[in-house]
Amino acid sequence: MTENIDSLPDSFSVIHTKGTLDWAYPTFILASTAAVMDRQVELFFSFYGLQCVLKSTEHLKVSPLANPGMVIKSPLGPQWFKQVDLNNYLPQLIWTLPGMTRLATWGFKKHMLLQGQVPLDELRDLCVSLDVKMTACQMSVDMMGFAESDFMDGLSFAGAASYFAVTPGQQSLFV
Repeated sequence: MTENIDSLPDSFSVIHTKGTLDWAYPTFILASTAAVMDRQVELFFSFYGLQCVLKSTEHLKVSPLANPGMVIKSPLGPQWFKQVDLNNYLPQLIWTLPGMTRLATWGFKKHMLLQGQVPLDELRDLCVSLDVKMTACQMSVDMMGFAESDFMDGLSFAGAASYFAVTPGQQSLFV
């Protein structure tokens, strides 16, 4: 990208609707990166995305089932085996077996740590410390039966109309 960084917009906004570990990382990585670059960052969590801003993220999982784009490599074993994308060689039926979601989640977390990524809770804390504004969709909170006390510190609550009224019109990304 050859664009001058000074010509980029001052604001960055993400609408996050997915409730799995592998979908949470991109949102918080993009948000923390933009905040470090002195951009105003707004995150809006709606529907299943609320799972990513609950007090604990221990319940978040990775499911390779019906996710053919997911690259699944072993974080352990000989170098040749670590290079094999198991999702290309194993039938989708294998991911329905008991324990496979737990195995995929463990592998994903291990792989992220090997790549130098911090655990998701630390990444969320970094976003809070960088003044990333995070809002939970009040309608989704109510619909799913959550209470405000179920969520991490630093989160505000508002409806979609309130969110769109204060965020930049051309900077919303859907993750």
